[in-house]
Amino acid sequence: MAGFLLPADGIFISLHGVNVMLKSSDERWSRLTGGYKVAYDARQAFAALSRNYRDSAAWEELLNELHHQGDVGEASYAAIPELVGISAQHRPAHWALYGLAATVEEARLVFPRNPPVPEWLERDYAEAWQRLFEFALRDLGTESEPTIVTCALAVVALHRKQLSLGRLALCDDDERTEMLQHQFGAV
Repeated sequence: MAGFLLPADGIFISLHGVNVMLKSSDERWSRLTGGYKVAYDARQAFAALSRNYRDSAAWEELLNELHHQGDVGEASYAAIPELVGISAQHRPAHWALYGLAATVEEARLVFPRNPPVPEWLERDYAEAWQRLFEFALRDLGTESEPTIVTCALAVVALHRKQLSLGRLALCDDDERTEMLQHQFGAV
């Protein structure tokens, strides 16, 4: 059984055939902090995306709450395996999956003020990143929409330990052009 289902007692995801049950009543959800360093419970946004994967309001909420000016929290890390589970049946994956995951990982690696991935989440987070990498390679082979391409490239770069390249991919085209002009003159 793959994908994301909402049984009566919780959220079910399947990663690499290993089923992980995070009960909706699990108190960890209400205590995990997001990008604003306050508790953020993402379960409603996950449920909205499980019903409508293209729900722009749910994606926007997650993008706003899980990252803020370089700050992330445990909720930011915990969201990645959940979103990978939701995205597994969708092709292409939503650009915001790649953008959010890359932004969270960049913040984790660059800013020491952010907490580490909690020990109880390390395995699921690493497995989710492997799946993200696979999704990104798949989608780069078929997609040409610039936002999907740049965010998927950021995921590939970060997965391959190319932090500078990943950060560059997360910049918009105007920012990249400005950097190139600064470094090399005319573009």
